[in-house]
Amino acid sequence: MALAYDGAIQDLIDGFAKLPGIGPKGAQRIAFYMLGTDMQEAQDLADAIVTVKMKVRFCEICGNVCESSPCPICEDPRRDRSVICVVEEPKDVMSIERTREFKGLYHVLGGAINPMANIAPADLRIAQLLNRLKSEEVKEVILALDPNIEGEATTTYLSRLLGPLELKVTRLASGLPVGSDLEYADEITLGRALSGRRSV
Repeated sequence: MALAYDGAIQDLIDGFAKLPGIGPKGAQRIAFYMLGTDMQEAQDLADAIVTVKMKVRFCEICGNVCESSPCPICEDPRRDRSVICVVEEPKDVMSIERTREFKGLYHVLGGAINPMANIAPADLRIAQLLNRLKSEEVKEVILALDPNIEGEATTTYLSRLLGPLELKVTRLASGLPVGSDLEYADEITLGRALSGRRSV
């Protein structure tokens, strides 16, 4: 009895199964959905994937995703340049932006310290953050990392590293559930956590 489909359909299922959050059954459902769509919808999806790989890059200043570097947030003269909000991933920037509570700049680390996954401080964009903090404009750094073990470890590491500098170092207030991701927090909870940030 065959355990897999033949050829192209199995290749498509295997490709979708490699995506985060999609298991074998989900990959199979998506593959069969794509099989049932018309050629134009399939082509539009394929074009969007190729275009994002060709055009999207990381901002040379903050590490956020953009099509031209520096990104629109770093280029915006209306942003408060005295405050930098440190986040793990580009998706966290959009989560905070949706709250409309934060008017400063961002710094994307590109992950969190995780010894189990062999991610050390040197693997993150911490050196770039320290270079940015040499500017006299920066007065406060907000550590807005995920409230899980890796995020807490990174917050502790950064707070000790930034402690000797003459900066106000704060973190998001409670209200975010431990073990969750910023991406899944609603705008009201995240907005309250941001406005009620505290020193570390």
